[in-house]
Amino acid sequence: MRLTLFWDRMNQQFGEHYAESVAKDYVMAELGGRTIDQALADGESAKQVWQAVVATFDVPATLQ
Repeated sequence: MRLTLFWDRMNQQFGEHYAESVAKDYVMAELGGRTIDQALADGESAKQVWQAVVATFDVPATLQ
């Protein structure tokens, strides 16, 4: 998964401004206690991070 697709899905799920806030502020157990931004900066793949988002939030099947 490319980062552009990842952010497109994040924006569809949360809205553009809230997606940025979720990525910056929400610490996720599925990411080892990191935020989305931290996990991506640490080199986690966008696909792995998206899978963590799906596991944490109520993401519609069309975005999974």
